[in-house]
Amino acid sequence: MDSERQTNSGLVAPETGNGALYSGENPLRKLWERPVLNWGFPTDTTPLPQNAVICADVKDALPSIASRTVQLVLADGPYGKALEKVRWDNQWRGLKQFLEWYERCVSECLRVLRDDGACILFGQIGKRCHWFIHLQSYLSLRFPDHFFDRIIWDRIVGYSERRDSFTPAHEEILILRKSATTKFRKDRVREPYTEEQQRQLMCDERYKNKKARKEHLAKGKYLRNIIRVPSLRGTSKEKCGHPSQKPLELIQALIALFTDRGDLVLDPFLGSGTTAVAAQLLGREWIGIEKSRRHCRRAQKRLAKQATAFNPGDVIEPRPGKMRIYVD
Repeated sequence: MDSERQTNSGLVAPETGNGALYSGENPLRKLWERPVLNWGFPTDTTPLPQNAVICADVKDALPSIASRTVQLVLADGPYGKALEKVRWDNQWRGLKQFLEWYERCVSECLRVLRDDGACILFGQIGKRCHWFIHLQSYLSLRFPDHFFDRIIWDRIVGYSERRDSFTPAHEEILILRKSATTKFRKDRVREPYTEEQQRQLMCDERYKNKKARKEHLAKGKYLRNIIRVPSLRGTSKEKCGHPSQKPLELIQALIALFTDRGDLVLDPFLGSGTTAVAAQLLGREWIGIEKSRRHCRRAQKRLAKQATAFNPGDVIEPRPGKMRIYVD
C-alpha cells in the first residue's frame, strides 16, 4: 500500500510526507515504533466456557478466548500500589513493569473484541498513587487508533478522610474501541428530569417537534461523561468483601450502553462477580476470570442467589430520580 501503513495497533494510518508515520524528533517515537507486547496466542487451547467463573490467572486464561468473539471487556484491574495492604495491587517492582504488564493485557483484550466492541478500564488517582495517569497516556500512545472516551465515576461517597490531601471521591474510566465503528446505545441510559424541569424545557422554542421533545424529556437526559453513582459502604447489602467492588448500578449502565441482549461480556478481573451478575440480569452472555479462589467462591455463591433476567422493555431505576436503564 503506497499511501498507507500498518500501525502497531493493527489499524491503518496515512504516512507523512517523509515516509514515516510520525515525523519530527519526538522522544516517544521509539515507544510508538516498537512492537506491541502480548502474551502470545497458544495454538492448542480449549475454549473457555461461557457463563462461568474461570479461576485462573488472566495471562493464562485470556489467550484461550477466540479472536473477535467478545462485545465488551469490563476490566477493573489492579490500580498499581493504590491499595497498600492488598498483595495483588503491589506485585510490580516499578511503573515500567506495571505499564508493560497492562499493555500485554490490553493487547489480548483488543484481540478478542468484535470489530464494534469496546474495552472499559477502571483506575484510581490520588496522592499516594498516580500510576493510572501514566497508564492512560501510555495506552493512548501504544494503541493510538483505539481511544474512544474517558469518563469520571463520581463515587459521591468518598474514602476515609485524609489529613494530608483531598479526600478521594472519584475514579477514572478509560474506554478503548476495536475500530471506528463502535456499538454505543446512548438512548438506553438516562437521568430523569423532574416534572418542573420537563415543564420548563418544553417552553424552549428551538424545538419545533413538540411530541418528540416531550417523549425525550419523559425518558430523561442522556448520560454525561461524569457518572454519579454512590460507592458501596461497608454496611451495604450489596457488599461482598472485595476491596474495590463496584456498584451493580454502574456496571449495569455500562453494559446496557455498549452491548445488546445475547452479546458476550468479558471481565478478566471478576472479583466478587458484579459484572457477571449485571450481564446475567440484562440477558447477556459472560465470562469471568478471577485468580483468587476465595473471590471465585464468593462470585459463584452470589450468582447462585441471583434473580432471573429482566424482560425486554423493563425499566431499571435503582435510585428513583437518579438513573434510569431501559432494558432491550
